[in-house]
Amino acid sequence: MARHKSPSGSDIAFDPDDGDAHLTSARQDVVIGRWQGLRDLLQATGADWPTRGHRIRLLGQACASSTTVESWLAAEPHSTDALVLRGATETARAFGLAIAAGRGAPMDVDRIDTAVVACRRAADAYPADPTPWISLISLARLYPSGVQQQEMARWWDELDARDPYSMEGHLQVLHYYSARWHGTHGFMYDFARDAAGVAPPGSPLPVLVQYARVEEYRYILDAAKGRREAVGLGQHWHHDGAVSDVRRTWERWILGRPNTAVPPAELRDLNYLAHAACLAGTTDIATALLRMQGPYATRTPWLYTGDPVKQIGKWREHGRV
Repeated sequence: MARHKSPSGSDIAFDPDDGDAHLTSARQDVVIGRWQGLRDLLQATGADWPTRGHRIRLLGQACASSTTVESWLAAEPHSTDALVLRGATETARAFGLAIAAGRGAPMDVDRIDTAVVACRRAADAYPADPTPWISLISLARLYPSGVQQQEMARWWDELDARDPYSMEGHLQVLHYYSARWHGTHGFMYDFARDAAGVAPPGSPLPVLVQYARVEEYRYILDAAKGRREAVGLGQHWHHDGAVSDVRRTWERWILGRPNTAVPPAELRDLNYLAHAACLAGTTDIATALLRMQGPYATRTPWLYTGDPVKQIGKWREHGRV
């Protein structure tokens, strides 16, 4: 875990597991090739879909550069948890290859197909689990022209039937329909606002609008070849619509949720809202959100607009957090 001191002297911890100590222990097992800790963690997680999805996504990333999940499947070939994790691992490997190749570089379609087959096998093995369908939707981005609309609709229907308010599932669809991938800014924002409108009180889904604003900013930044000064922060983050969106998400999500600690699965979402609140100048909301975070923070989306430590530290000092 990387810890940093903010200008105000408070600790800022960038924990890859978002404060999930049980996940940290399991990821340490991956390093030494021990799969039993992964099995025990996923068995204990059960059908808590947000927590399970969070853990499997990060375990898949950890397993991508090892053979730990293959060792687990060799020992327990019919383990549904191992099969689901294998699908997430193959997804992480496919994205790793895409990142290594660079944006716009041709992707080996057979490699994507291999990951899709692993996810479909996982879905067949554990029909109740929404996680393989989230992995499939994320993989759709990697195909040069995306997937056929009917296929995406089918995958979405399968996910919706299992976890209709899946934050990670909605986020993967939002990425797919962003202008950086296979859609447009307008389609992406419409999707985000529609999802926010039907979300029950306390659901993090309204923060999809803040994810969309970051996606749009990244698109603009790409066009400016990474020159932030050419983009202009204020006009993107501080206009009336952006400010209203922050307050609306605060009311629908934060004011509607129990007054309990933020679970690890929601820490990244909280950072997206805190980032938007800071840049929108909604100091009251920003201060409250930074207090909710405690010592933990995620590097995204802060790194898109500057140094995460300096930005978070500045706003913590400003709000006396």
